[in-house]
Amino acid sequence: MLPGMLRLERLRADHADALLAFERENREYFARSIPDRGDAYFAEFAARHRALLDEQDAGVCHFHVVLDGDGELTGRVNLVDVEAGAAELGYRIGERAAGRGTATAAVREVCRLAATAYRLSALTAITTLDNGASQTVLLRNGFTAAEDISIGGRPGVRYRRRLAATH
Repeated sequence: MLPGMLRLERLRADHADALLAFERENREYFARSIPDRGDAYFAEFAARHRALLDEQDAGVCHFHVVLDGDGELTGRVNLVDVEAGAAELGYRIGERAAGRGTATAAVREVCRLAATAYRLSALTAITTLDNGASQTVLLRNGFTAAEDISIGGRPGVRYRRRLAATH
């Protein structure tokens, strides 16, 4: 479970408005540490949201929103490219919730879900070298650095974590 009143919910159609507002509110904040999504992401958000739900229904991805005690969307944690028992973890926590353990707790919960509900055995994640907060979240959740990579032309690291068998 997540600490306090935080909760993780599987992405649904009715999250669209809150998710778009969250992405708009945090666009500049996110762009400081990860490549910007670009204007097309926002202009085509409704179609993209429907496409994400289709991918989730197909079992290719598992998308989640992080909600605070007031039901406000404060982040998202996703498992994408599910294949052969593995997936790539991605997450973003809004500026107002940053530095409070939200990302660490949300990643911990999605790792639990990955092993139990989704029956995955391994996760990978990437982060830029200058994103120390994201690296800390991964290390606190049992990920280990596996290889140096480039992310949008910026130096980065790919992390890996094995999950406990659930069968």
